[in-house]
Amino acid sequence: MKKTIITVVGHDTVGIIAKVCTYLADNNINILDISQTIVQGYFNMMMIVDMNHTGKPFGDITDELTGLGEEIGVIIKCQSEEIFSQMHRI
Repeated sequence: MKKTIITVVGHDTVGIIAKVCTYLADNNINILDISQTIVQGYFNMMMIVDMNHTGKPFGDITDELTGLGEEIGVIIKCQSEEIFSQMHRI
């Protein structure tokens, strides 16, 4: 399974989760786990997704999610699970 970590951070506005999840569904990317919180008006979401069935290369997904983030006023980052795990090891 090709797991990817997606993080979304920015000022809270209506529709952030809906727009990100719609993009994922439209690209056949399955959400395995999701956590989101809002702290003093700041939205923070972390998702673990399965990208096995998407027809697009990882770089295209990353670029498109970055663009979506710019459209809705948040920062969206994607990292493969392996890289994310290595970066956050102590």
